[in-house]
Amino acid sequence: MTAPKPRYRRALAIPAGMALATALAFLPDVTASAADNAPAATADGPALSYVVNVLPGHGVSAHVQKAIAEAGGSVVVAYDRIGVIVVHSADPGFAKKIRTVHGVDSAGATRNAPLPAQSTTDVGTPKVLSAEEVADAQAADGQDPLEPLQWDLPAIKADKAHEKTLGSRKVTVAVIDTGVDDTHPDIAPNFDRDASANCVSGRPDTTDGAWRPSASESPHGTHVAGEIAAAKNGVGVTGVAPGVKVAGIKVANPNGYFYTESVVCGFVWAAEHHVDVTNNSYYTDPWYFNCTTDPDQKALVDAITRASRYAEKKGTVNVAAAGNENYDLASDSITDPVSPNDGTPSDRVIDPHECYDIPTQLPGVVTVSATGAKGLKSSFSNYGLGVVDIAAPGGDSTAYQKPQPPATSGSILGPLPGGKWGYMAGTSMATPHVAGVAALIKSTHPHAPAALVKALLYAEANATPCTDPYDIDGDGKVDAVCEGSKNYNGFYGWGTADALAAVTR
Repeated sequence: MTAPKPRYRRALAIPAGMALATALAFLPDVTASAADNAPAATADGPALSYVVNVLPGHGVSAHVQKAIAEAGGSVVVAYDRIGVIVVHSADPGFAKKIRTVHGVDSAGATRNAPLPAQSTTDVGTPKVLSAEEVADAQAADGQDPLEPLQWDLPAIKADKAHEKTLGSRKVTVAVIDTGVDDTHPDIAPNFDRDASANCVSGRPDTTDGAWRPSASESPHGTHVAGEIAAAKNGVGVTGVAPGVKVAGIKVANPNGYFYTESVVCGFVWAAEHHVDVTNNSYYTDPWYFNCTTDPDQKALVDAITRASRYAEKKGTVNVAAAGNENYDLASDSITDPVSPNDGTPSDRVIDPHECYDIPTQLPGVVTVSATGAKGLKSSFSNYGLGVVDIAAPGGDSTAYQKPQPPATSGSILGPLPGGKWGYMAGTSMATPHVAGVAALIKSTHPHAPAALVKALLYAEANATPCTDPYDIDGDGKVDAVCEGSKNYNGFYGWGTADALAAVTR
């Protein structure tokens, strides 16, 4: 089935009548060239943003710089170590012109909407916990007040893991997302300001608080940050790794779009600031799937692949959400009805082996599917043998998977901006559980490189066999087909994440 696409990439709005939730300075070693040093574009088209990919490590050659200017472009920033240049141009033929230049590997527009975007759309809000619900929560000794409502913690044995360790303060997880409210009482104790930035323009802004969402922007990143590292401090909820640090790297613009230049900036910033794990609960706009047969879309895949690989080489484990459309990402074809989501979308049939959801399907990225309170694949979660690496709680409708009391919602409880808490659901919510477990592994094995952290993450997961038949709504029809073995399959990958194993093995 195909679900409407919310702007908060990996969080889901469950239909009414079910559990309500929605998803809701230059870098060190990276040479950046300011747009002021290049001629402004003079063509009559809309001002768009582009990525131009060149040979990494040598800076932008004078030849390419001149060609960019002559083609009507202005350099915003150049990430020399990965060979990605962010350019603005009002010439609609810019990409086609620059692709013919010697030394340019690929180039393409990152968006269809003009700069800046013209409107803001709110597609839903989380189910906010009322003051009465907060007061009614009955916590046991050693629990934070709202922890009894967090069925997801025992689902991955995080509660047992916390008896061993809360994680190391030498470990930082960066939430590449819509922004993080670091003033929230559950997040403030563990917030890493030095590793936080606003990357929306494609160039990092470290102005104090630049990483926070505005009142009109999505609470998504704040919720995700709390799921990972909400402090065990007698307030609100508890994170999967409540002793590690969490940073906010804001990459979503005020309209909720995650454009390529912002995501590239996010990965590079994380790499250069020694972040141990990144959480990526989104897809990169405007294409749900980026086809390498299209020169523009290929350039976007190239740019983010370079950035994510650079981060991993620097020691960062990149964790990403599988998506919420119940797609089989290993199938022969998928109908994508939402791309480009900042232009005029149309149904297009794509091959997911050639057209990639990025960063979800990029090499080296840990891809996460979602489970509900009964431990089954969430009704909405994408899946696919060879694509999904691991599963974790992301919530589901209580009509499908109802938690054990005292938990009441099938969704995931976490912090919201302004000192509030609320429920959200989606593979957006599953991913931070895995990021938190990866942080616990890094805490236990502080010298482990990214490859070893990933290997341990998979080896320590609880093998979860295929759900066969998978009829989540009980109507007698199979809703998805799981392929593979107990130890490795399309629904759960290597299994369900295990926080206790992360701190004891």
